[in-house]
Amino acid sequence: MRRSTGGRLLLVLLTTCTAVGATVTVAAAAATGCRVDYTVASQWGGGFTTNVQVTNLGDPVTAWRLAFAFRADERVTQGWNATVSQSSTQVTAANASYNGSLATGAATSFGFQASVSGTHTPPASFALNGTTCTGASVPTGGPTATTPPTTAPTTAPPAGGWNPPANLVTALNQVWQHEESTYSDLYGFRNYGWDQIMANRGYVNYCVRWDSSARVTTAQRDAIHAALRRQFKKWMDVMAGHNGWPYSDVAVNIVGWAVRERAQLEWTDDSVDIYVNDIREDAPQCSAPCGRFFNQSGSYPNCPGGAAHHYDQSLWLTAGFGGGAGGDWGQRVGSEYFLGAVNQDDIHIFLHEVGHTFGLDDFYDWSPDVGGFLMKAGSATQITEFDRWMLRDWWRHLKSRYGY
Repeated sequence: MRRSTGGRLLLVLLTTCTAVGATVTVAAAAATGCRVDYTVASQWGGGFTTNVQVTNLGDPVTAWRLAFAFRADERVTQGWNATVSQSSTQVTAANASYNGSLATGAATSFGFQASVSGTHTPPASFALNGTTCTGASVPTGGPTATTPPTTAPTTAPPAGGWNPPANLVTALNQVWQHEESTYSDLYGFRNYGWDQIMANRGYVNYCVRWDSSARVTTAQRDAIHAALRRQFKKWMDVMAGHNGWPYSDVAVNIVGWAVRERAQLEWTDDSVDIYVNDIREDAPQCSAPCGRFFNQSGSYPNCPGGAAHHYDQSLWLTAGFGGGAGGDWGQRVGSEYFLGAVNQDDIHIFLHEVGHTFGLDDFYDWSPDVGGFLMKAGSATQITEFDRWMLRDWWRHLKSRYGY
């Protein structure tokens, strides 16, 4: 992998609940309400994380509130992209400041982490803005679990294949030919971001390396988590519905933090694993037995808490660090930079480094016949059309290894 050092809601209810090791689908019928896709991204003894997509199938709304019920032993511990609260067994998710407006047919996603004493069962129904989304008919006996798939699950057939704009074809070919000639193991390497998502069947886990003496408040932690998810989603949205890509959404779970001293983290909940004073590369390191970079077979026999606590990538936030670096191991940027940009739409250096995780090249010593783009450091501050097609080109060349 390359390392980078430069700047870098008539309505229908269809609820599809995907749990780890089981898939539950609730049948659709005519109704008023919305569409909710509820995915259990990961589950372990004592907890789970989810990704929830809400689609508005009616008149536009400027604010939304989704309500559903949990069992008595389930308790929300944190949320992202929405304010998620719980009173007794009733859970409510209210829009964030930036995703309250939903046009007809528009969708938004949020997620949360929760504790549970057994195995989590997805909620049976949802209500949006006080209106129960009726019309769902659950098969006799309730939701039934199927045999876990042996290959990555797929969504509806994608709408498009490899059909880049004519004005980009030459430059895209130039880039791929350059990568073929300069990457030492382009086709043999097995830890690209693509490999991580496919091995997990549609999600990635992160651990944060807090390489700074500063303290981190609960609000800062939650803001960092939310920003990481938003930025990663920008790249994944490029792939949704394209050329056999099997996931409409890729959940991002933050499972741990690494620090020099526990007192630096100003929260007492157990929402993430915390690793203290494990120093590598002169920086706090998340447990190596839990890291995919160190265990590329996908087996984590020595990871505290088991494989559910593994991490695929690290978000390495370093005090005073200029520019960025990225690869199969994750991304590194300045802690001050990331916190300062945490509410921005495009954290462009971080976005650039995520591109490297998926194999995209740097362009310091040459450039294809095209204008500015994100992966050419300093020439763009957001993902451009050319960046999108470079990412899709990687999938075009690698998808056969996953059976697509």
